[in-house]
Amino acid sequence: MADNNWSILFSKENRAKTGALAGGLGIHAINIYLVTTILPSVVEDIGGMEFYSWNSTLFVLTSILGSFLSVRLLNTYGPRRSFQLSIAIFIAGTLACTLAPTMYVMLIGRTVQGFGGGLLMALSYSMVRVVYSEALWPRAMALLSGIWGVAALSGPFIGGIFAELDIWRMAFGAIVIFSIILLFLISKVFPRRHQLSKQNTAIPFGKLILLSIAILCLSFGSLTSNLTFNLTGLLISFIFIFIIVRLEKNSTSRLLPRGAYTFRSTLGVVYAAMALLILCTNPEIYIPYFFQEIHQYAPLKAGYLTVIISLGWTAASIRFSGVAKSQVYNIIRLGPLCMFVGILMLAFLLPSPFGRSSLGFILTCMGLALTGIGIGLGWPHLLTLVLSSAKKGDEDQASTSITSIQLIATAFGTAFAGIITNLAGINEPGGLEGAQSAAFWLFILFAIFPLLCLFIVSSYLKKPDRV
Repeated sequence: MADNNWSILFSKENRAKTGALAGGLGIHAINIYLVTTILPSVVEDIGGMEFYSWNSTLFVLTSILGSFLSVRLLNTYGPRRSFQLSIAIFIAGTLACTLAPTMYVMLIGRTVQGFGGGLLMALSYSMVRVVYSEALWPRAMALLSGIWGVAALSGPFIGGIFAELDIWRMAFGAIVIFSIILLFLISKVFPRRHQLSKQNTAIPFGKLILLSIAILCLSFGSLTSNLTFNLTGLLISFIFIFIIVRLEKNSTSRLLPRGAYTFRSTLGVVYAAMALLILCTNPEIYIPYFFQEIHQYAPLKAGYLTVIISLGWTAASIRFSGVAKSQVYNIIRLGPLCMFVGILMLAFLLPSPFGRSSLGFILTCMGLALTGIGIGLGWPHLLTLVLSSAKKGDEDQASTSITSIQLIATAFGTAFAGIITNLAGINEPGGLEGAQSAAFWLFILFAIFPLLCLFIVSSYLKKPDRV
């Protein structure tokens, strides 16, 4: 039996640990898709339409903060108590959402829930290094990637059922029940302590505040079609990011591990590739709207077509997680190329009436699948490189940084998408014309990111036998 065989991951020795890690990430991921589905019902019941987008903004922002603080939590309390505390915070936020009489209380719940979810997500990735041998890391990372595909299928389904029955609060209640079950499982299988890293785990509060301001500025800038407002938000955001990078130099209290900000380091190259690949997936939040507005698809059909991206990501991650080390470099480079082709197909098919035809529908699905496959091909190997290339003493911070990079890229990618669609006319003139223009420009411009990723990987990433 090969050391990296799937059967070892689910062997008697590992199956409980595998279930706990998958559950920790799973309740966070399912919650994201579930809330997206039930939010229209929430607004209809308790009001607060003007704060609709802030349910996601606050959730993502506090998830980022949680991901950065997770390494301090892990080194202070150990794996078991860290997970227990994270789940407790997540449950508290979810209960607030369950009982929310107004949108203000809902936003408080989403803020707390996001913080707990960010901790859970980061801890799930960081525990891979703790509970498995290095040979199993790619398989474990592929499994965690696959959880997002499961969540993309089950989250809307679960949320849709509760929304249809007009009992949206029970959707949050179900999450609470699953979280309590997970709490008991984790208490049984995770160790109290693990070998502590020797890195400085002081919390960089100043840089976290600057990062939060940068994300909020970019988010505010994406809410309007005013170009001056867009560019101002973008400029201020980049200024704060530049300040953070300068402060990180030679700092003993860091947001990211040493080597994160230079292409001379494998870690810096991998972080850049991860961020660009995640950026490429952010236009998916508009895909259901484009299908409904341009092609007149029913909401359920339009929503589930988006799942093709997640399924492609999951299938490719699982299929190619066990490739020979000599093939890893080429697999990582093939991913951005597949994404570029998929995104380019969507740029021309989604706005076109041809997309309504049978052939057009098939080609559109192929474009969605290629986009997901493109990120899934090399994703487990990029995550494994993060773990294996961290400098001594930075291991825990490198593990939790996987989540931080994903969330930051998501926040910036969502804001970029908002700026592009607003400028392209999704609101003004709006309607069919605005949707067609927004769809074309959104995907055409986002096709730049996989090309940039391919250039960075090809130019700076060392081949696996030299990493």
